[in-house]
Amino acid sequence: MIQNPFANLTPVVKNLVMINIVFFVGAFALGSANVFDMDKWLAVYYPGSPNFRLWQIVSYMFMHGGLWHIAFNMFALISFGPIIEQSIGDKRFLILYFASGFGALLCQWGVQAVEIQMITGHLFVPDVDASNVATYAPYLSYGMDNATKLGGIYNGSMVGASGSVFGVLVAFAMLYPNMELIIFPLPMPIKAKFLVPGYVILELVLGVNNHSGDSVAHFAHLGGAIVGFIIIKAWGYRSNGNFF
Repeated sequence: MIQNPFANLTPVVKNLVMINIVFFVGAFALGSANVFDMDKWLAVYYPGSPNFRLWQIVSYMFMHGGLWHIAFNMFALISFGPIIEQSIGDKRFLILYFASGFGALLCQWGVQAVEIQMITGHLFVPDVDASNVATYAPYLSYGMDNATKLGGIYNGSMVGASGSVFGVLVAFAMLYPNMELIIFPLPMPIKAKFLVPGYVILELVLGVNNHSGDSVAHFAHLGGAIVGFIIIKAWGYRSNGNFF
């Protein structure tokens, strides 16, 4: 008898996973058929971009950049989400999830705003089109690399539930710090109180280094983690065991 893979999931986690899968399959099917470009309308863009729409601040959390992207996020959500939902309740879990997603977005936008400010002296620049070199002309005085960066910010989009998932991961580490986790390919289990902070620090290092070709929004992950930490602290939850 085939077991329902959603049978043991808590209600909010189950619905979030299903919505993410529907969005992913829909984006793939409609995009492959050239019917509708969901990324253009549902991924989130920097404010001031001609592609920005208000609803994107929510819809981007359900869009993903590929199979591995959604697979990793849903695996993490399925692994850690149910125990957190059971610990804090479904309504608070939903608040944690979406607040972490919003925090991720604000953190990423904040970093991009600083980059724009450092290049131009302004927080917004008009009509930079990454596909049209002519629109770089007013900004070429800042150098071609900076002009290209501006185009990337204004025409690049962000997708994924990673910020929300990071909020859940941090909540897990705070509530169950001594829970041992096995992460491939590490040869031994590591307690959540070491693994999750280590992962957050890694994201900070990768974000600061900003390697060429790295399309991951590391500061968005940090934003989600920070909001998750603040929320669990604000709600006054205590860990099941000593953190140190």
